Amino acid sequence: MNAARRMSTPSSLLEVRDLQVSFGRRRAEAVRGVSFSLESGQRLGVIGESGSGKTVTALAVLGLLPENAHVSGSVRLAGTELVGLPEQRLARLRGDAMSMVFQEPMTALDPTMRVGRQVAEVLRLHQGAEPGRARERVVEMLGEVGLDDPQRVADAFPHQLSGGQRQRAVLAMALINSPGLVICDEPTTALDVTVQARVLARLDEALDSSGAACLFISHDLAVVSQVCDEVLVMLDGRVVESGNVAKLFTAAEHPYTRGLVATARLDQVEPGERLPTVEDFYAGADHG
Repeated sequence: MNAARRMSTPSSLLEVRDLQVSFGRRRAEAVRGVSFSLESGQRLGVIGESGSGKTVTALAVLGLLPENAHVSGSVRLAGTELVGLPEQRLARLRGDAMSMVFQEPMTALDPTMRVGRQVAEVLRLHQGAEPGRARERVVEMLGEVGLDDPQRVADAFPHQLSGGQRQRAVLAMALINSPGLVICDEPTTALDVTVQARVLARLDEALDSSGAACLFISHDLAVVSQVCDEVLVMLDGRVVESGNVAKLFTAAEHPYTRGLVATARLDQVEPGERLPTVEDFYAGADHG
């Protein structure tokens, strides 16, 4: 039985069933029959190359796909069906019951507004917090995600912060309303390796503290293994393998997954040895 289906229980926070997404008049398929469940507090990784459908899946959950997208199947958050839900109701859920950390923080932050004001806006919009209380909570949250001198960060504009500081500010924005579900779309790809490790550590601590479920999207199995216990492997819009991260590292079944594992172990390649690529395994992969 597919591991994603084994994770399904009546109490699942997020239930995705036979999700299909296509675009335009020709109905170009981007996601084809994806199903998985996510429990409260669970962390599920979704990995695959660019174009595999992982980000489209996340945007479908959030209801952020463009108007030319055609979505079918079911996405239920705490029992509420999100597919076909009016935008006004979806907007109330985004930033409150569910939130997202995007790949590039400069696209998530308004360059003309101070960081503290942007994080506080989420509180005011969903909680009706008074300005003074909102400011106090923002500074507290910025400190919780590991930012030194959170007062200074709150008063800064995004361009005055480093990439790692900006991404932690975005994480603070995503967590400040204590959402049940946090979706992270390649949240550390734009950062160098050292900063990436610090941000992942803070994300790990913040999720532990909040108890939020996390859907973590990446092309890098090694990065996913630092945050998640379970993983879905996507190829050409389908889930081709799923299960425990540690098991996939040692006993991956699908050729494509074995290719991802090989590229995640480049530190084990001997000097002078040819570096493996996903393409070395790709020919044996089932594209459905």
